[in-house]
Amino acid sequence: MATTDLAPAAPPAAGTGTAPAAAPEIPVPPVNHQYVLTLDCPERPGLVHAVTGFLLEHHGDILELKQFDDFRGGRFFLRVHFAVPEGRDPGLAALREAFEPLVREHQLRFELREAGARRRVLVMVSRFAHCLNDLLSRTRVGDVPAEIVAVVSNHPDHRALVEWHGIPFFHVPVTKETKPEAERRLLELVDRFEVELVVLARYMQILSDDLAGQLRGRAINIHHSFLPSFKGARPYHQAYERGVKTVGATAHYVSSDLDEGPIIAQQVQEVDHAYGPEDLVAAGRDTECKALSNAVRWHCEGRVVLHGNRTVVLR
Repeated sequence: MATTDLAPAAPPAAGTGTAPAAAPEIPVPPVNHQYVLTLDCPERPGLVHAVTGFLLEHHGDILELKQFDDFRGGRFFLRVHFAVPEGRDPGLAALREAFEPLVREHQLRFELREAGARRRVLVMVSRFAHCLNDLLSRTRVGDVPAEIVAVVSNHPDHRALVEWHGIPFFHVPVTKETKPEAERRLLELVDRFEVELVVLARYMQILSDDLAGQLRGRAINIHHSFLPSFKGARPYHQAYERGVKTVGATAHYVSSDLDEGPIIAQQVQEVDHAYGPEDLVAAGRDTECKALSNAVRWHCEGRVVLHGNRTVVLR
């Protein structure tokens, strides 16, 4: 039977061998600065060309672009995430200044931010803590690009939880007599902490028309039903009595009309006849957390644009 010699070959004599090939170099990605531009304006031809031409002129590389043309309302919406290589980046202020001619020409409303910038958020809460807990967790791990800079509550219940996260907690009681002073206190905190967004995470006090107006477009509420049904107290018990097959939650911008503000996000969950009121409450809490976190995330990422009593969400 034939045999095979499996003995290893002798190493080459010193000075006669071939040196091992060098490991290939792993390319280092170029450093760049990233920005997000969100805008809306009257609809007209050439808007995308104008914006992308501006980006090309300033060495911008488009990473993501979303657009919507509301031909019924005659308005155009666009969000673009772009990068500028280091060494060619003029900086945020210079980009904003250079963009002004387009703003005037096309009557743009726009926001230009650094892509990694976290928005400063103040959360308001009453006794139910599930939405607060969810936002604390999601912002801590970076799932929602926001920094919770303060929490305000009309009850003292959640002080320990909030302060464990290293966030200032403010107990601001509200009665019919003290409501004007409580709202003044809230606005003081908004100014003091340079708050960009107020989130009502199951805050069970109705904001005055004046406060709602001052916070227009920068205050998000979570409503414990799939609007516009089952308003008011005990919505899940109302849903149980009606034998619903779906529960849901709605996140919307605050307006002077209670629970009628522009809708940003909605979340639903299928249920059936076996769900009692407590089961519906538990399912509802999950939908509330998801709808609110989505709305806050999209707002912070510059994806939400107010359009009358509606929103356009560019995602």
